[in-house]
Amino acid sequence: MRSNDIFARMTPAEALGFLEEIREQAPDVARIALSAASQAFKLRPQFLRRQPRARQAEWMRKALGRAMMASAAEEVLAEYFLEHKNGLLTELLDALGVGHEEGRLTDASPECPKPETLDRVLKKFRAGQDSERRELLLRAFAAQTSIDWPDLEARL
Repeated sequence: MRSNDIFARMTPAEALGFLEEIREQAPDVARIALSAASQAFKLRPQFLRRQPRARQAEWMRKALGRAMMASAAEEVLAEYFLEHKNGLLTELLDALGVGHEEGRLTDASPECPKPETLDRVLKKFRAGQDSERRELLLRAFAAQTSIDWPDLEARL
């Protein structure tokens, strides 16, 4: 799975919820996402900003869901978790034993934990609050270009 697949699989309601959240709590991430939508559909940013939020979210979802927008989708997700959900990100990285500094990986391509460790970590991580964002983080982490963990992808 790639980062663009995460957006392609979002429902319109999930995309609207994500956009509303980032607009309110991570405005820089919202600007990146909406800028990508403007560029992908050759829309003037002013036109997109005047559209209803549901329409903006749909354009964002469709733009970031395109294969050619995988790097932009990866950037949106990475910035979202680094800046907005850092506690959740560091919780996952610590549980997986992945070296990091405040959520930023210190190893360019960390090794996947053993299957039994991965199963234990995933079970515990998924049991926490905010299950929707926990699942999004798991998918976003697995979709990073520096992560090649087939065992994790198989469990998602």
